[in-house]
Amino acid sequence: MFDTVLVANRGEIALRVMRACKELGLRTVAVYSEADRDAPHVAYADDAFLIGPPAPGQSYLNIERIIEVAQKAGVGAIHPGYGFLSENASFARACEEAGITFVGPLGRTMERMGAKDAARREATNAGVPIVPGTLEAVNTPEQVRKLAEEYGYPVAIKAIGGGGGRGLRVVYTPDEVKDGFDSARRESEAAFKNPELYVEKYLTNPRHIEIQILADTHGNVVYLGERDCSIQRRHQKLIEESPSPAITPEIRTRMGESAVSLAKSVDYRGAGTLEFLFQDGEFYFLEMNTRIQVEHTVTEMVTNVDLVQGQLRVAQGETLWLTQDQIVPKGHAIECRINAEDPAVGFRPALGTIDEYIEPVGFGVRVDSGVRPNYAIPQYYDSLIAKLVVWADTREAAIARTLRALEDYRITGVITTIPFHQMALAHKAFADGEATVNFIPRYLAEDLPRLQVSDNHLLATNHQVPPDVRLFAVEVNGRRFDVRVASTDTDMKKNGDDRPKRSRSSRLIAPTDGVVCPIQGTVIAVRVERGQAVEAGQVLFLIEAMKMENEITAPHAGVISEIATEKGQVVEAGALLARYQTE
Repeated sequence: MFDTVLVANRGEIALRVMRACKELGLRTVAVYSEADRDAPHVAYADDAFLIGPPAPGQSYLNIERIIEVAQKAGVGAIHPGYGFLSENASFARACEEAGITFVGPLGRTMERMGAKDAARREATNAGVPIVPGTLEAVNTPEQVRKLAEEYGYPVAIKAIGGGGGRGLRVVYTPDEVKDGFDSARRESEAAFKNPELYVEKYLTNPRHIEIQILADTHGNVVYLGERDCSIQRRHQKLIEESPSPAITPEIRTRMGESAVSLAKSVDYRGAGTLEFLFQDGEFYFLEMNTRIQVEHTVTEMVTNVDLVQGQLRVAQGETLWLTQDQIVPKGHAIECRINAEDPAVGFRPALGTIDEYIEPVGFGVRVDSGVRPNYAIPQYYDSLIAKLVVWADTREAAIARTLRALEDYRITGVITTIPFHQMALAHKAFADGEATVNFIPRYLAEDLPRLQVSDNHLLATNHQVPPDVRLFAVEVNGRRFDVRVASTDTDMKKNGDDRPKRSRSSRLIAPTDGVVCPIQGTVIAVRVERGQAVEAGQVLFLIEAMKMENEITAPHAGVISEIATEKGQVVEAGALLARYQTE
């Protein structure tokens, strides 16, 4: 038993766990990096401790420091949230050795299911169908090429130590293998402190279906329906819904029973998710997330089961309080991830400071967020601002309610994915339940650039207004109008408004004589040399921002005369990375 929980995470999931703790009468302890001193989760906790610099490896991934703080604070349990150390068996074991309850599976179970290659072996042993691929790690690009010849292109190179699309690259030809392998390894090491990779056949047009499970420490396991998470960018989810419009009751039962069987075979405990690919009426086990997931909220909305409280109650040793026949999902739920990204330019991270922030409300509307007005979004972490989750009796009504809530969402100062969600949910293919993992490239690729309005404005949505544009309410003949007025720098200063301008990084256009960095981040690779001739669109630099690699390409053909940066350097939006030779 425990009465104090340290939440080894940040943002909306830290707040979500703390609220669940308080409802159960548990005291909460937050940890934070130097970049998160003013973050909402720090203020909300009963106690809070600084654990290190902004870089995750020195803070949220620092096992020794987190355990040290936990012991100092006298906590009885640590909840890891998702990401960071949530699927790190060494961290779970370190908690156990320190006499602290890890809110999640045992370290040995995590090793069996947390590592993707091990999970595939367990699934094979349990008779659960898997996507064709390796059951062991691959160590070189040459191994990947041989396997690709065996399975046929395309193949997916994937991180063994984590999920969420981090450390995943799809390669379609032998020439792409080395870059894909190197990139996946770098991202895997940065995100999970584990560079190991495996390879599997890449299905070309599947749906991404998940089964949520909950297990106690006494051998009881239930499944709580499925989530359809097919709408993705960079293999990371943007929209999730439950139930899936493509899954029949018979297939749901088969998938759920497979998930329960596999969980029991590895002595799983706590909340977990088994991910499947579904294509042509068949499902294939992909991996298991041995933690709570970002999208657990849609399952909560249709089942009325608090999964985070479930994790805590299981960790306290409670016997599972519900049986499979008591779980009867009702209605339909949709989640939209509101990210600080610009959909018009490949969902590029969009750093900045949130000015105004007003969440939508109303029946069936829930928002889990970790931000507030005047919150500066740091470059070191995920781009997630909030999760908008909506419930209604039917899927059609849920779509309508979600569109209304998106319209009511007010965020100024940063570019967000709200206009993308409006476009996606209004599309006929989504309404008809036809979305697969190819939804964005198949249906929206040509339309996304239309969200871009000008160099001086954010995305084309009613409520996203840049800080150098003022909104005034005026009345004409008794009728109210909202009028936008652009303010000059002089006007701003006269009115005492000296706020720093939002970085319009994603709207910068590189000058003809140079390559300009469109985002703030860290240079992780330089792929060009002084005197080298380059073609338009050629990748010259890789910049890491918000845990994602971003390719910076040549704006036009020419010869590079100067390299103005180097690997490891932190660069600001608008920084000159290279200069072209002039005649």
